[in-house]
Amino acid sequence: MQIPEPTQTTIKAIVEHYESNQGDAFRAHLGGSLIGRPCDRELWYSFRWCTDTKHNGQLLRLFQTGHLAEERFIADLRSIGIKVFETDPATGKQFRVTACGGHFGGSFDGVGLGFIEAPKTWHLIEMKTHNEKSFKTLTSKGVKEAKPEHYIQMQSYMYLAEPKLTRAFYIAVNKNTDELYGERIRLDPEAGKGIIERADAIIASDRPLQKIHEDPSWYQCKFCNHHGVCHGEEAPVVNCRTCMHSTPVDNGEWHCVRHDMEIPRAVQKTGCELHLYNPYLLEQFAEPVDSGEYWIRYRLKSTGEEFVTGTDRGQFSSHEIKAVEDKSLLTDEKLNGLKDQFDGTIEANQ
Repeated sequence: MQIPEPTQTTIKAIVEHYESNQGDAFRAHLGGSLIGRPCDRELWYSFRWCTDTKHNGQLLRLFQTGHLAEERFIADLRSIGIKVFETDPATGKQFRVTACGGHFGGSFDGVGLGFIEAPKTWHLIEMKTHNEKSFKTLTSKGVKEAKPEHYIQMQSYMYLAEPKLTRAFYIAVNKNTDELYGERIRLDPEAGKGIIERADAIIASDRPLQKIHEDPSWYQCKFCNHHGVCHGEEAPVVNCRTCMHSTPVDNGEWHCVRHDMEIPRAVQKTGCELHLYNPYLLEQFAEPVDSGEYWIRYRLKSTGEEFVTGTDRGQFSSHEIKAVEDKSLLTDEKLNGLKDQFDGTIEANQ
């Protein structure tokens, strides 16, 4: 007989450590590293914290590998006489840009002076790692065509930088062979302006924008973190940004009209007991047919039956709507009878 492998090994413990310490996926702002993605709805869902995505340990280590490579990139550049600043001398922190009332922005890897191709021009520096296939595409097509997200990221950072930067240097490494690639990118002011206008439209919208495709099996949709919310019957995460009472305001803040207050960032992640879904977030499986001050009546698209969401007895809270996988249960007479008889609540399976 074969001896079974142990259920816990050193390697498994390392992987689990990454997974248990990854935190949540929520960024306070719409990031410059995301704005190059093609689907406006995906970006809107991300900004509104609709899905808390968890990664496996192997992928988290891969992300960290990219960060660890930055130190070596900087050493390589300095070794040939390039002056590199990875932090802003004025603040001692990473270089950062912001726009759209503080709701859009990002941090870039550094700035440098003394590049052989243009020694007197300051360059934004962007550092990336690639696998074999990605690196070959990059070297044959260049950044703009091979990695449009990276190209748009650099354009937005150059456009917003103060003082404005007109050039970027993209340095990349093939993780399989350690081969390096470098490319200078010129600022395109019209592209930069268009990127910020797109970000502003996403942030200002009170409803999901156009999705890239209606077919849930479309290749760009199939691997999207928000697939269940966008194409299925999954309800978004319950937090202040998915609540109909919250609105982004100046200085990167959010305001709650129901409590008439600015919402502290820590509170935004959990919301309050009065949470009421933005009705556009449930449009995949239900449509609103009536509403009051603090309740909304919906009709299920699958059955035509109705349910009410709110915080009073007999109504479904947002947490309950999130917990129910089969949304037809929201109109099930037996379930509603038990809920009313015992003043109970529906909990998600752990």
